[in-house]
Amino acid sequence: MFHTLAVPVIAAPMAGGASTPELVAAVTEAGGFGFLAAGYITVEQLAEKIKQTSELTSKPFGVNLFVPGTRPTADISSYVDRVTACAEKVGAKPGEPRWDDDNYAAKLELVLALRVPVVSFTFGLPDVDDVQRLKASGATIVVTVTTPSEARQAQQIGADVLCVQGADAGAHRGTFTDDGISPGGGELYGTLAALRLVKGTVDLPVIATGGLMTGADVAAVLAAGAVAAQLGTAFLGCPEAGTAAAHREAILEGARRTALTRAFSGRPARGLVNRFLIENSPHAPAAYPNVHHLTKPVRATGDLEVMSLWAGTTYALATTEPAAEIVQRVHAELLETVNALAERFRRG
Repeated sequence: MFHTLAVPVIAAPMAGGASTPELVAAVTEAGGFGFLAAGYITVEQLAEKIKQTSELTSKPFGVNLFVPGTRPTADISSYVDRVTACAEKVGAKPGEPRWDDDNYAAKLELVLALRVPVVSFTFGLPDVDDVQRLKASGATIVVTVTTPSEARQAQQIGADVLCVQGADAGAHRGTFTDDGISPGGGELYGTLAALRLVKGTVDLPVIATGGLMTGADVAAVLAAGAVAAQLGTAFLGCPEAGTAAAHREAILEGARRTALTRAFSGRPARGLVNRFLIENSPHAPAAYPNVHHLTKPVRATGDLEVMSLWAGTTYALATTEPAAEIVQRVHAELLETVNALAERFRRG
């Protein structure tokens, strides 16, 4: 279905509040495609978001689910002490560092019951039986991958489309496993490199994501074989996004560098550098979602220096335009890029 988009632009699922029904509907109505993020919300909240989105657009949209991993075995007691000390400084209390599965099974049943037309998965692979059930309901299955090996595994379980995430992407890396050692949890490929490697490994349609902000970026990944480009950070400044005020301000200011860190969640993610990231990244264990729950009350204080300010490497190009205008502008830039290249080679 992504081959037929009027505009080959997809609004990424951004868990934590940034993805809203208004954002998804605006991008979809403008000719692109939008994903709702199911992560970190209840089944009831997800059902309401799907309902609201359906009321705002009659066009198809998708839902993204976090695949639960195994319970971490790392000793996080010393990190609990660090976060507790930080929490006291900002007038908060640390959360309970617990493992959960984000109500995965119930959310899967919900998207099945509601016949959501596109279901995407991040952090791992759905069971083969669940893939078959979703396909029987008419759903297209998208799996987020970061390496050729993950792409092969996704193809084997029956994925219809792959979302290839490059290391420039903001927020969590979509790696199936975290090695607990390297900053990104495993091999880091730039978006174009990851796209070329995956295209050379499997025969499936691919969506490219990671650091894509402009029409020229979209043209580049389409030329490399993608069927569409998924943008996340590009939409964080638009009025339809549920981006927290301090986060939005930091994005639009464009003054901070980005880095990969486990400090906020226990899983590698790219965000703007602040005090919490600097002080805690060297000590953060690979323990997701335990660390996520531990730091959640601290991040919720709204203090810029302790928030998880997720952003891709090119975040400084973000604007405050409405979502539909972003889609229209990117489309115009894409056509301008393609036409300029065509003219150049006609002259040659």
